[in-house]
Amino acid sequence: MKKLRKAGFAGEIYTDLLRKSLYATDASIYREYPIAVTYPTGERDVQILINLCREYSLPIIPRAAGTSLAGQCVGTGVVADTSRHMTSVVRFDQVNGVVRVQPGVIRDELNRYLKPYRWFFGPNTSTSNRCTIGGMTANNSSGSTSIKYGTTRDKLLAVRGVLSTGEVVEFSEGNHPDAIIHKIRQLLSERDLLEEIERNYPKKSIHRRNTGYALDIIADQLKSSKGLQGVNLAKLIAGSEGTLLFLTEITLKLDPLPPQYPAVISAHFTSVKDSLKAARIAMAYEPYACELVDKIILDCTKENLEQRENRFFIQGDPAAILAIEVRADDREVLKSVAQKVVEHLQSEKLGYAYPVLYGEDSDKLWSLRAAGLGLLSNIPGSAKAIACVEDTAVDVKDLPEYIEEFDKMMESFGQRVVHYAHAGAGEIHLRPILNLRDERDFRLLRQISTSSAQLVKKYRGSLSGEHGDGRVRAEFIPTYFGEKIFNALVQVKKIFDPYNLLNPGKIIEAPPMDISLREDPKTPLQQVSTFFDYSKEGGFLAAVEKCNGSADCRKPFSSGGVMCPSYQATLDEKDSTRARANALREFVSGVANGQKGFAHPELKEVLDLCLACKGCTRECPSNVDMASMKSEWLYQYQKIHGKSIQTLFFGYFEKLAPLASAFPNLSNGILNYPLSEKLLKKFIGITPSRSLPPFKQPTLWRRLKELKKNNPAHPKKSVYLFVDEFTNYYEPEIGEKAISFLQKNGYEVRTVKHPGSGRAMISKGLLPAARKNADTNVALFSSILSENVPLIGIEPSAILTFRDEYPRLVSKQFREKAKWISTYTFTLDEFIHTELRAGNISVFKKPESKTIHLHGHCHQKALSSMRYTKEILRDVGYPVKLIPAGCCGMAGSFGYEVQHFDISRKIAEMVLFPYIRQLEVTDHLVVATGISCRHQILDGTGIKALHWIELL
Repeated sequence: MKKLRKAGFAGEIYTDLLRKSLYATDASIYREYPIAVTYPTGERDVQILINLCREYSLPIIPRAAGTSLAGQCVGTGVVADTSRHMTSVVRFDQVNGVVRVQPGVIRDELNRYLKPYRWFFGPNTSTSNRCTIGGMTANNSSGSTSIKYGTTRDKLLAVRGVLSTGEVVEFSEGNHPDAIIHKIRQLLSERDLLEEIERNYPKKSIHRRNTGYALDIIADQLKSSKGLQGVNLAKLIAGSEGTLLFLTEITLKLDPLPPQYPAVISAHFTSVKDSLKAARIAMAYEPYACELVDKIILDCTKENLEQRENRFFIQGDPAAILAIEVRADDREVLKSVAQKVVEHLQSEKLGYAYPVLYGEDSDKLWSLRAAGLGLLSNIPGSAKAIACVEDTAVDVKDLPEYIEEFDKMMESFGQRVVHYAHAGAGEIHLRPILNLRDERDFRLLRQISTSSAQLVKKYRGSLSGEHGDGRVRAEFIPTYFGEKIFNALVQVKKIFDPYNLLNPGKIIEAPPMDISLREDPKTPLQQVSTFFDYSKEGGFLAAVEKCNGSADCRKPFSSGGVMCPSYQATLDEKDSTRARANALREFVSGVANGQKGFAHPELKEVLDLCLACKGCTRECPSNVDMASMKSEWLYQYQKIHGKSIQTLFFGYFEKLAPLASAFPNLSNGILNYPLSEKLLKKFIGITPSRSLPPFKQPTLWRRLKELKKNNPAHPKKSVYLFVDEFTNYYEPEIGEKAISFLQKNGYEVRTVKHPGSGRAMISKGLLPAARKNADTNVALFSSILSENVPLIGIEPSAILTFRDEYPRLVSKQFREKAKWISTYTFTLDEFIHTELRAGNISVFKKPESKTIHLHGHCHQKALSSMRYTKEILRDVGYPVKLIPAGCCGMAGSFGYEVQHFDISRKIAEMVLFPYIRQLEVTDHLVVATGISCRHQILDGTGIKALHWIELL
């Protein structure tokens, strides 16, 4: 570290155990601890790093988003993460459609930048909202659109980077260092080798071919009439996985934006075989995508909150669906093309249903398809879909026969196979379902991989279509190509990387594919005692291990959604959901340092900025619930290290509030008097930059006696209102208006004395106290609720504890009752929306013409939906726009805490505050469904946001 700094390295350098544990894995099955993690700021830093690593013979592992599935980003050397600083668009030629970027630029962010100029970068991976151009180049990524736009290699005009010698070089057509090009030409001048390449490389009809290095392409370039002037070694760098050159700049040829309107034919089949036959027919219509999703993945979508809603188009129980996207600039032409595809499939008796999706509906289907990798973590049990043979590609004409033979091979191993992805490109992502901690399944990993490689060779397919060889497939390259070609690949590595520094052990001279695994028979799943019930997942660590590293939590805020606000604000891997899951797995299990348990300071560091927003509960395809895991960790950590005054003050809010509320003038006076306010905030740890909400009197509980007098004599229905602690003490007038609205529309509002939800206790890890509340509430409401008399609540974070935390928080004897209650518990907007649709509510005040700008509470977005509030307000007559913000950054007490205030405001400043500030207040209303959100908006913009019930 000292030498790096002395040499002028400007980026961050880490050698601590936490940071190394976070970079020990990617999205593959491998785990290797690096010796250091660095974040170079640019090419000069890369050069300094390489020169120093060469001096000490230390390997360098280039990395960005870390979404690789073959272990490319895992190694024992120095990780150099380009995704934090090397994120600039260097140059853009708007006229010719050429862009030069640094390797850390995210694919979707690049296209957002290009869209106003009517250009875009076509290759489109399922990870496109977080994967980088550097990673796509290293893997020669292609994705769902490759049948139209090709692979990254096809778009690559030039690359610039640093060799292991420290020399900065650039490769483009006709431009290459003499020493390198002459050695490559000499290597490829051997007739025997050229014949071997012609005979043993994957068929040229297979566009996705990434096995080894692309010597076949360079050989063809050398044969062209241009000779050396026609050679572009950038094409060789594509797919080389960081083993030849550390990329610092990448030049791409862009495509004009596609036709404006998409239609996706979702053909349903009773067998995978029929869907593959249909793919050959679909390709005749030049689709923009032709993607397969099988029943195993479709079944996994049922357990995912986000993707469950995206199943709306599925009819029956298909063995597979084939999503065929066609496009046009004219809607009538589009419908005509889609109809022709459907009629052709019907004439061949392929498929049984053919829903055609347009606009936003088609986006939902592609969201479901893109979630495929993460969804596979939801397969019940300890066996999971393993990425080992998932990237084979064959000629699309061979695909049905290849898959049929592959499936028979897998049947011989007693396996049921997952099929999904690129049917139109001859590449189906095939995965065996294995428990690598089981001896038999562990042996099957190698047996299946070996047999698969042999089958691919039989069809002259490619071991890797787009995910790369990495660690998992590299072992089979010598057998696949034969000795002569493999020796040539070794020579290529030596020509570019004579010191063997750049990502060694990938593609060339790889270690055995079944060592350095995250899981194997020698590392049984550890069981730890927890307060929450994790029996459904198989224990706490099994729940943590649902994170497969796909890094959906690394998407920037411009991609939308809630997950993960802390990462979006800091852009630091440490603050992502993946990092937290990695750290919990490594430290709680004792893998990181041999000490099992929750008391590690590293866990405190990595979990500190988790806002418990629950965005991951919905948006993570693997359903990793980091909010509950943080609560569990807090409880376990505080058992050993004790509780802070700040934790006690905020966590026991509902116990302290009655006293403060009983003397509101005194309490509010203390909060408003400058000296007492300053001392109180300093003592508790509240930021002086934050206002504290006043206590209201009378509380909602005190108002209920009079309010109940207004219940209708002959109600159409009765409901129990959960009087949450936040509405009761801070906003009783909103509770009063909610009750009044229900009563005026013919509903009897019942209440029964109950404790608070325990929301603050759960957030602060005060789980014994929270369980006491939960047990009391479940025992109480289980005896009085029914299908006809539900429980409803106003504050989303409070009422949704009944549906989310209570079933795993309550004492064992109450768990079944808690699950039962959860089915009859609704947010206020869910209930009113249902009654509106049933025709039970019809009387509304005529609204003003102001446009409503609606911001949703994170828990509501994660565990319910904003469409209920939105549609209610539209039914009333208001124009409604959803504010495209994720978390507001307040997150209960988080935004009050002095150590978290800056990050809280930074989160709000990403989208929410700028959006509100640009509104003309006279023509617009801001509505927010959570009390924390309303307070954050008031503090940050001066605008008083309303609760939607105030408008009804």
